[in-house]
Amino acid sequence: MKMQEIHEDREWRYVATLLPEDLEESALKTGALIRRREVPDAASLMRMILAYGVCDLSLKDVAAWAKSLGIASISGPGLFYRVRESAVWLEYVLARVLEDQLERNPTGLKLRAVDATVVNGPGAQGIDWRAHVLIDADTSCIRSVELTDRHGGEKFDRYKFEADEVVLGDRAYSKSPGVYKVVQAGGHVVVRVNLQSIRLCNLDGERIDLREYQDQIPSVGDKTWDLLLPIPPDDRSKRSHKPWKLEKAKAWIPVRVVVSRQKDGTPIWILTTLDEQQASSVHILKLYRIRWQIEHLFKRLKSLLGLKKLPSGKGPIAKSWLLARFLAAAIVQKMVRPSGPLSPWGYELR
Repeated sequence: MKMQEIHEDREWRYVATLLPEDLEESALKTGALIRRREVPDAASLMRMILAYGVCDLSLKDVAAWAKSLGIASISGPGLFYRVRESAVWLEYVLARVLEDQLERNPTGLKLRAVDATVVNGPGAQGIDWRAHVLIDADTSCIRSVELTDRHGGEKFDRYKFEADEVVLGDRAYSKSPGVYKVVQAGGHVVVRVNLQSIRLCNLDGERIDLREYQDQIPSVGDKTWDLLLPIPPDDRSKRSHKPWKLEKAKAWIPVRVVVSRQKDGTPIWILTTLDEQQASSVHILKLYRIRWQIEHLFKRLKSLLGLKKLPSGKGPIAKSWLLARFLAAAIVQKMVRPSGPLSPWGYELR
């Protein structure tokens, strides 16, 4: 999305058609739009927020630009307040824009990938924000985004899943409660095993340590074990680091662990709830490699959308800026998808 698409009335009218129909109602409901004295409607407010978030303009410059075009008559400090109070509204609009693009795949299993990336403001001493993103691994299209501070951990629990989805995740998602949530929704996981954060048992219900199986891993090819994943009881405190008794497990999930050696000989352990009929061990390893698509997506977002340009790392104003960037990506994604495949010969492919 370029400045022209926000600046020119004709282009903006098209962009506005890609936004939810309840834009005005949702702005009022979330408190983003309270008084219309300075900002006449929700569409005008959204236009200024996107100009601030996408076009690398200061709030003072956006306010002056909006006044020159008759969009709104508001000061820089006044716009700061409006943008700061719009974070909840932007979360809602972003979710709706992404929701409108979801397609149901009638052909079977659907690949999803999850990951998080860190976004920091100038002079950050640690982590300012984490962007948790769920994408369609087949198309690299964003399906959902959630922003948290540094305390927001990477876990399957923060996403919504559907039946027949295969969710790909790295070691940060190797946690039994999250795997259980995906399975409860009717989906499956392919996740790299974190040997420190997940408990596994043999088919007799006895706990095992995968590191003791390393001498069974071939130098070429792969090895698979059929195991059980015990799910901790609901009443277990999340802050407790004491091991819980296996007899208190609320469920036991059949899983497979597939292992193969990397080029340097280091084993890579992959856990999946897909059985052998659904995916062979070779297919499981190939599926996990697809997860790298989300890494490429984050690189594109950080470069093309300028996520590294966060003007301030703290507070709701920074969150609104980030949400505006992701909303712009979702709008562009929505603009591009209807075009479908293009023919180099200038006529429709059949």
